[in-house]
Amino acid sequence: MEFAIVVLIVLFVLSYSGAISTKKLYEDNKALFSLLKEKDYDFLVKARYGGDVDPDVLFEKRIKQAMLGVVVILAILLFNFSWINLIIGIIIIIVLYKNQYSSLKSYYKKHLTEIDQTLPYYLKSIEILAQHYTIPVAISKSIETAPDMFKEGLQDMIKKIDAGDSSIDPYVEFAEKYPVRDSLRMMRLLYRLSIGAQENKQEQLLVFSKSVSSLQNKAREQKYAKRLNTMERKTLAMLMVTGGGTLLVLFIAMMMMMMEM
Repeated sequence: MEFAIVVLIVLFVLSYSGAISTKKLYEDNKALFSLLKEKDYDFLVKARYGGDVDPDVLFEKRIKQAMLGVVVILAILLFNFSWINLIIGIIIIIVLYKNQYSSLKSYYKKHLTEIDQTLPYYLKSIEILAQHYTIPVAISKSIETAPDMFKEGLQDMIKKIDAGDSSIDPYVEFAEKYPVRDSLRMMRLLYRLSIGAQENKQEQLLVFSKSVSSLQNKAREQKYAKRLNTMERKTLAMLMVTGGGTLLVLFIAMMMMMMEM
């Protein structure tokens, strides 16, 4: 352990002085490290922090932390190698690497209802703008007031459309980047609306509006169901505590009566 502490101090001094550049090491092997990134990592970061945090910057910190763990574990193994230490070291490195991702995943599951609700309410604003503009223009005008987690993806979508991509690909890529509930289905509907004939626009908008309303209703139902489940759990916990307290009081009373006899 003392040896590991010394290694940590030496690494800190070398990194702080610039003798070792972890940033350069990461940049030189960025393509290799990116293979270790989970498919939904960028989405989870945006769902957690919106547009305030760059997923690449956060992933770089995660890699540096794991690399530091690897160096320390190797130092310990060189000083005192055993198969048990090796297995424990591998587990520690995996935990160090997966810890941030697990935290993001936990936040997503905890706030799943709120995150899923962002899409239908955003699409409602698109529906309103689509009354007066084409779909690409409506999307472009909506970016400023869109949820932070969607802004980068919307900007990328508009860039591709403006560059001449009239296929469904920009819409599908957005849905894959932000896999909230029904995102792929709604993006396909939005694409069909964008290529529809102008004379049938009102009919197409009506179909789109019904789909958005249905999605909003599902989000509200999920929200109320979650609240109901929370209330049921709290009620059950309260009944268990009350019942347990009552039984404890009865038990104490019976013990006191038996002692008096």
